[in-house]
Amino acid sequence: MAWIEKQQNIIGFALSSLLRKWGKNLALLIIYTVIVFILASIFFFTGSIKKEASLVLEGAPEIVVQRIMAGRHDLIPGSYMTAMQEIPGVRGVRGRLWGYYFEPATGANYTLVATDPDKGPREGAMRIGRGVARTLGIRKGDIVPLKAFDGSYLSFEVDHIFTAPSEIVSSDLIEVSQADFRALFNVKEPYWTDVSLLVRNRNERATVADKIKRLLPDTRPILKDEILRTYDAVFDWRGGLLVFVLGGAVLAFAIFAWDKATSLSFEERREIGILKAVGWETSEVIVMKSWEGIVISLSAFLIGAVAAYAHVFFASYIFFEPVLKGWSVLYPHFRLVPYVDPYQIAALFFLTVIPYTTATIIPSWKAAIIDPDEVMRL
Repeated sequence: MAWIEKQQNIIGFALSSLLRKWGKNLALLIIYTVIVFILASIFFFTGSIKKEASLVLEGAPEIVVQRIMAGRHDLIPGSYMTAMQEIPGVRGVRGRLWGYYFEPATGANYTLVATDPDKGPREGAMRIGRGVARTLGIRKGDIVPLKAFDGSYLSFEVDHIFTAPSEIVSSDLIEVSQADFRALFNVKEPYWTDVSLLVRNRNERATVADKIKRLLPDTRPILKDEILRTYDAVFDWRGGLLVFVLGGAVLAFAIFAWDKATSLSFEERREIGILKAVGWETSEVIVMKSWEGIVISLSAFLIGAVAAYAHVFFASYIFFEPVLKGWSVLYPHFRLVPYVDPYQIAALFFLTVIPYTTATIIPSWKAAIIDPDEVMRL
């Protein structure tokens, strides 16, 4: 109990010392909080969007096979599907039709996908994402003309607009029937854009992909795990880019905080001398100065982290949206599901709180071991 009461008294004195220099400490706290806010916003966004990507890709094909011609993606014939079906371990093969449609009026690229006849829209109809509906200004029941490969136009009726919760994946999506897709892009039977495979044992994905590569040398098998790693790399790169752009501000703060923490003003040295003169021990002075650093750094950490959480998950990360989401005519409007990685919180804590708090100890110790009479005569 005596130790706890002693710490309470030291903390009380540290707080009163901070309040006496409230102007300088408030400026430091504001700058500190802004830096924590920036870093935490980047951490929260990249972690959450990678989590969203992993959830979205849970239903993705285990293996996607593309045909490569002269180093570029080419149409794959139906005979390749027959050959893949014979590979041991493969339990399902399905051809896919998809591509991109450029709309000159809006400058947007739409993702055009042909769905299975029993699941997709009927011929002459389309299903669209909310981003497509916004850019074209259309509603359910409207007629939309799309330019075919030969310059003619095919008309489609909008029979469905995807709901808002799916906008992260469907914003730029247009679904049509397989017959309409082939008519738009002149894709003849039995060619497909690529082929998706289901594997009986997920541990054999790499083995099956290797067999496909050996059997069909002009193909490129892509595993779902590779797609996930690509998404992780993309958003890590975007987050790193923003940190790099803001690196000057972070560096300036680091220099400012280090100078503040490692150098004591005349008033602070005189205060330490008075404390030593009235009987404070060196260890107690160091603890008091450490508490000052903890109060400032921990307050900045908590305020910055909470503000970053609200910024990312409730304010749609408005400050960093173009850099983190990418530049596009079709911005998906969606709200991220709150997800915070404990590792990121720990990393942010050790990057922001620990260095500043630790840096306050050395100058305090140097001032505390000086003879009080010497300090008082300065």
